[in-house]
Amino acid sequence: MQIRIYYEDTDAGGIVYHTRYINFCERARSEIFFNNGMLPTGGEKSGFVVRKINADFLGSAVLGDLLEVKSRLLSLKRTSTTLLQEVYKGEEKLFSMEILLVYMDHGKISRIPNHFNVLFQMIA
Repeated sequence: MQIRIYYEDTDAGGIVYHTRYINFCERARSEIFFNNGMLPTGGEKSGFVVRKINADFLGSAVLGDLLEVKSRLLSLKRTSTTLLQEVYKGEEKLFSMEILLVYMDHGKISRIPNHFNVLFQMIA
């Protein structure tokens, strides 16, 4: 998914604020669902929640840059999935994170529904 850097994404120095990279990855994860005619929830009071993030900030972007967010499945278990998400400016990797998502249904950890498993396997 491509992301254009706007003024709202930058700090006073004109550099992308560090937490925005996590936001960009969140958008890219949501687009995986939207592009396949799904919502990233399983209905009312169910869906994926972030359990753990391991992030590496490797470079920086500035106002006007066009970035690419790439997402790849690292593991898929009964109740959780781990994704690798990376943000590039051209060939330069600016950001990388592994994110562990757990599926919750009405406040309890639950088995990931099969249609989500199929979707995640598509990005393996």
